Amino acid sequence: MATCPKCGRKLTLLDWRPNCPGCGVNLMYYGMEERLLKEADTAEAEHARLQKRIDRLKASFIGSKLTVIRIVLSILPIAALMLPLCSVTYSGPFIEETTKAINAIGLYNLVSSLDFDALFTMIGSNILGSSFIGYFGAVVCILLSAVLVIVSLIMLMLACSPKGNPRNITLNSIAIVLSVAAVVFYSKFISGISAVFPEFIKGSIGYGAYVYIGTLALLLGINCIIAVKGVNVKYKQCFVGGLPYEEYMDLVEKKTDIEEIHAKMAVALEAKAAEEDKKKAEKEKAEKEKEKATK
Repeated sequence: MATCPKCGRKLTLLDWRPNCPGCGVNLMYYGMEERLLKEADTAEAEHARLQKRIDRLKASFIGSKLTVIRIVLSILPIAALMLPLCSVTYSGPFIEETTKAINAIGLYNLVSSLDFDALFTMIGSNILGSSFIGYFGAVVCILLSAVLVIVSLIMLMLACSPKGNPRNITLNSIAIVLSVAAVVFYSKFISGISAVFPEFIKGSIGYGAYVYIGTLALLLGINCIIAVKGVNVKYKQCFVGGLPYEEYMDLVEKKTDIEEIHAKMAVALEAKAAEEDKKKAEKEKAEKEKEKATK
């Protein structure tokens, strides 16, 4: 059963009129002004929170010279993946010696057309099993490393968040470990398969792999430097009903009465209006003095 929000009287089905039979208050509009003020405060507070996120986003990319350099270094590993990461040379009877260099595009084509049943069969082989484990490990590690590079680039948008620096350093470190592991696994694959077919298959690590690891190391270095020096985030001052956002949130966290908060807002708005009037008067006075000096 409903009750009157003002006097607490219990309302029955017979109380169909918009006014409370006890105190006569309009049940529909009672407290509407307070609710509207509260909704306005909530909207302004949400705008202030959004503004702070935007300020952190801007600082993540153009907060300092180091953050601008970080953007470039975040793109370089992706470019390095386009260089030859490794090469395979194969020859045989009636087959001309052929060398095939593999980069990120070649790796994608290789994985998309890979026969996994045949691969797992080769992994189970007593002769070539360990070699193809190295092949499978190299493919998985370099793919995961490339994914982490892309994720790291996307997560730059949150670089100035509380966990931004640890997250960036962790992603870069794991990407480096995976890329080094890919080189080790591929070397194991080549050495193993060359030992079985010494005259037919040879392979080597391409210079692109070392360039890729080097760019990841540079990116890790710049993130460590930024973590030590920090980035100065320039927050735009936002107000909620005339009160600074920080002061308003402090009052809300202390569960201050809404009427007391609005009283403080009224005082703040009056002070702000008086300051604006003072500045306007000073400006008009300066303009008049300038006009007199000109005459």
